[in-house]
Amino acid sequence: MAGVVRTGEFRRLAPAVLGNLALAAVYYGVAKVGLLEQVVVAGAVVTPLWPPTGIALSFLLLLGLRMWPGIAVGTLLVISTLTSLDVAGIGVVAGNTAAPVCACLMLRRVGFRIELDRLRDGVALVALGAFAAMLLSATLGSGTQVLTGALPTGDFWRTWASWWAGDAMGVLVITPLVLAFRTFRPPRDMPLYRWVEAAALLGTVVLVSLVMTRSPLSLLFLVFPVIVWAALRFQLVGAAPCVLVTSVFAISAASGRYGPFRGLSLLETMVNLQALNASAALTALLLSAIVTEQNTIRRGIEQVCWELAEVVDRLAPGESRRWPPEG
Repeated sequence: MAGVVRTGEFRRLAPAVLGNLALAAVYYGVAKVGLLEQVVVAGAVVTPLWPPTGIALSFLLLLGLRMWPGIAVGTLLVISTLTSLDVAGIGVVAGNTAAPVCACLMLRRVGFRIELDRLRDGVALVALGAFAAMLLSATLGSGTQVLTGALPTGDFWRTWASWWAGDAMGVLVITPLVLAFRTFRPPRDMPLYRWVEAAALLGTVVLVSLVMTRSPLSLLFLVFPVIVWAALRFQLVGAAPCVLVTSVFAISAASGRYGPFRGLSLLETMVNLQALNASAALTALLLSAIVTEQNTIRRGIEQVCWELAEVVDRLAPGESRRWPPEG
């Protein structure tokens, strides 16, 4: 009997263990990519866009709070490649784990839906998932470094702001992308012109991103018509990749100090970069949510009209096809 119980427990725990190991591996891999464009602020390593935060929140929303150990393990692996684990490192692990967990709990509290098919879901992800919850990781990470002497007290706010912005951008850029493709079901009868339009959209966003980041003129605004096009025609599944492409090009230009970022100080570069990333992500997320919500309402109205027509046909055959009535 005990053997049966242990087998049952193993079968119940195995998916959670494997899921956490997978999350830790993905977290570590994505972190290594994010660290390719790192910025050192007052001796602390931060990134303009920290993708693991968006990955962590996505896993929690999709698979539940049982995935939090994978976030902690992934963070430990990342820290081990940068420095030895100390009190400051433990603070970073605690902050990077607690922030997405807190974001998930707050989003659940307000009835967040992973389909992101309502405006309220987009607003909740921005306000609670990105801006509010990431205060926790920035405060714990920067605060423990100050307390341990790894970071001068006078540099706390600069590091804190950069840390918070990088984590918030990770949620705004990566989480909608993961959720969009996780819930997307391509229509089987999608016409050819829609596939052509999607390919044209992808080519356009790459071309526009190249122009705006290579030109010495301030042309960062050029990407917004493309994002609006993507949100109106393809909703989040089209707009989220556009935001990611734009962010990658912009971060590369900011790190290399070329294009519109040439000659700017570190503070000016970070402000301009994060203003672009945040504006692009907000435009894509909120506009996509509005369009999706309106499409859902329209389909609901059409369904009610069809059902009403069927009722009319049963009560008075042929009358629904004679609408509007003559005379």
